[in-house]
Formats: sequence, C-alpha cells, structure tokens
Amino acid sequence: MAPIPPEARALLESDALGHLVTLNPDGSPQVTCIWIGLEGDEIVAGHLFPQQKLRNMERDPRVTISVEAKETNDMGLRQYLVVHGQARITDGGAPELLQELAQTYIGPGTTFPPMPDPPPGRVTRITPERFGGVGPWAGS
Repeated sequence: MAPIPPEARALLESDALGHLVTLNPDGSPQVTCIWIGLEGDEIVAGHLFPQQKLRNMERDPRVTISVEAKETNDMGLRQYLVVHGQARITDGGAPELLQELAQTYIGPGTTFPPMPDPPPGRVTRITPERFGGVGPWAGS
C-alpha cells in the first residue's frame, strides 16, 4: 500500500468525480464515473445494484481511478490524479456510504438514495499502490 499524499487526499475528499477503470473479461477497459470517499487509506465507493464494474473487480481486482482537479500547473494544464490499486468488495453498507458522500456531491441535508428501504448494495474498497498524473502527487 502506498500512503496517500496530503494533496491527493484533499482531492479525493472533494466533490470531484472519480473515473474508475476496470477490466472486462476480454481485457478491454470499462470506465465509470463514481462518487468516491476515503476511509483511512482506502478509497471507497458505494454501489446499490449489480453492475459490470463489480463483476470486473471480482474477477480482476486491478483498478485505476483518475480524478480531475480544479487547479492548473505552471504550463496552464489542468491537474489530475491517477491512482493505481487493488479493489476488494464487501457486502452491505452502500446506502450509508452513499448518504455520507451525497453531502459532498449533492449538498448538505441531502437524503440519498432517494428511495424507501434501499438494498444493502456493496462497497468497493481500493488500496492505492501508486500515484501519478499531473500535480504535486505525481511520482508518489
């Protein structure tokens, strides 16, 4: 596990969407935008329903997440973070995590998911192995 640099931690805790890349059975990439958060040194995401990304991570836990920052570097390029890591999926807890993340992504006081008695879903926990992109975290 690679420790999360402070600047990367701040971006991962912001309202920036994560672009999760998993591998399909044929080896082609599958990309999905997701809400992300941190629990300790793991990146977390909640999923209410079965989806291809979950099947992909169960079969092959290698993932990459990119997150675009709002800042630009000295050359005028938008900074972005790339996290390479290993995913593990746990059953349950998705509604609670999504409710927590909704406060950042939608706004304080939001109720999410917007349904009575949501399914328990699943939570993805990603252990970072290395960081890249354009920004102070590059090469970490």
